[in-house]
Amino acid sequence: MRFQDRTDAGRRLARRLEHLRGKDVLVLGLPRGGMPVAFQVARELGAALDVLVVRKLGVPRQPELAFGAVGDNGVRVLNDDVLREAGVGPDAQRTVERAERAELERRLTLYRRDRPPVPVAGRTVVVVDDGLATGATAEAACQVVHGQGAGPVVVAVPVGPERTVRRLRQSADEVVCLRSPHFFGSVGAWYDAFPQVDDTEVADLLARATRPVPDGDVDVPAGRVRLAARLTLPDGAPAVVAFAHGSGSGRHSPRNRYVADVLGRAGLGTLLLDLLDEDEERDRHKVFDIVLLARRLGAAALWLRRETGLPVAYFGASTGAAAALEAASVDFDIRSVVSRGGRPDLATPAALAHVRAPTLLVVGSLDTRVLGLNRLAADWMRCDHRIAVVPGATHLFEEPGTLSSVANLAREWFTAHLALPPVGTPPRRSA
Repeated sequence: MRFQDRTDAGRRLARRLEHLRGKDVLVLGLPRGGMPVAFQVARELGAALDVLVVRKLGVPRQPELAFGAVGDNGVRVLNDDVLREAGVGPDAQRTVERAERAELERRLTLYRRDRPPVPVAGRTVVVVDDGLATGATAEAACQVVHGQGAGPVVVAVPVGPERTVRRLRQSADEVVCLRSPHFFGSVGAWYDAFPQVDDTEVADLLARATRPVPDGDVDVPAGRVRLAARLTLPDGAPAVVAFAHGSGSGRHSPRNRYVADVLGRAGLGTLLLDLLDEDEERDRHKVFDIVLLARRLGAAALWLRRETGLPVAYFGASTGAAAALEAASVDFDIRSVVSRGGRPDLATPAALAHVRAPTLLVVGSLDTRVLGLNRLAADWMRCDHRIAVVPGATHLFEEPGTLSSVANLAREWFTAHLALPPVGTPPRRSA
């Protein structure tokens, strides 16, 4: 198992920590590289986030050997065995501690920007890093949060050597490690992208974690344009469904708003957005420019993940269905796709073959031409997919009860696939 980047690692780690959802959880990221991972874990679990700056106290002339550690709020933990064996006296201890506390305070001031620390006492604390090597920092972190009166302490990392994970279980109440190979190498070797994280990024992630998630009317950046949209996020929403509308339909469409309401009552977030502005809607070329629509939908998905920290799924109608599939063909983090009376045939065969997200194609039984086009498109798809035919429905599902059937099918499809991880390799075709 490799990770695309720290964001991908955080999402995968959060799924292994689902048993903590709903508890009084505080996620603490170890700077610098652990903070992007911790940010995603906290967002997906709906937990509080803070930074945990730990400074090891190194033996003079042998600084890699720690005789203790210091943390926030004056916490200090000492290893009496190391102090005794290394012969570190009180004066030397104070000198090392003074220097490390100065650096600790400098970093905390830079990271928190005058925000008070999040209380630790009595809470379930999840200490997150982007990976383990020796595990010394994670061990010190466990000692520090135990010293602050934490409840159960969980160390959560994407990857770490088997021997390090084993040793950490002596310091933490639980260790969650997605990959613990016997032959490890380095942390960065397990990531496709492993850029350096600087102090500014750590501070920005903390600021974003305390900023309210947008709700209601929003403008979504997509390259040089901003897309008008309406975001609805129920408390504890496990994912957000982005709606890709067809020609002449937008965020005010009664049909799409009806489906969004049904999904919202099921606890799902929804983003109704206009992929084109009013002038562009009058340009028939742009209305059928699937690549343009897909690019904008993909930008909306990136914005949703950044702002909400939640997984994203797509609901497409008419040409919007083709845009959703084109966008999903290059973004394997999309959890699932539902098409309502869509035109998946307008997506390229190559894109259809590369979609990994489980896909439901809903078509009316009386919409015979579009039903045939959906079947042709489905022949190109290698992902888990199904065609659901709504009896007695025409293209717009205007017949009594037919739109309700669409909404219920969409709700069941989205909720059924939320618990599954994003699909990175082509699965077998469903019957």
